Amino acid sequence: QYVLSLSGNATDAAAAARAEDLYLTNCASCHGMDAHGSRDVGAPNLTDADWLYGSDPADIRATIQNARNSHMPAWQGRLDDATIKALAVYVHSLGGGE
Repeated sequence: QYVLSLSGNATDAAAAARAEDLYLTNCASCHGMDAHGSRDVGAPNLTDADWLYGSDPADIRATIQNARNSHMPAWQGRLDDATIKALAVYVHSLGGGE
C-alpha cells in the first residue's frame, strides 16, 4: 500500500466506499445489492468464478465500457474513464474476478 500511495492511487477506506457507492448507483439495480445477479434481467452473478468475458480488471473494464453482446448498457460516454476504472476494480474485488 505504501508504494501505491506514492503513485497517487487511493487505497484508503474512503476510496473503497466511493467505489461501492458507484456500484450501488450504477450497477446494483440489475446485479443486485449483493452482486449475486438476476436471471430475470440477464445480469450475471459478480461474486462467482463463472465469467463469460474474462475476470481480470482490464476485461471487466472493457465489459463495462462496451457491454459486449448482452442486455447491459454500454457505459462509455455515460461514465468517465476514471469512474469506469474504479467500477472495474471494485467489481473485481467482489470475488468473482479472483
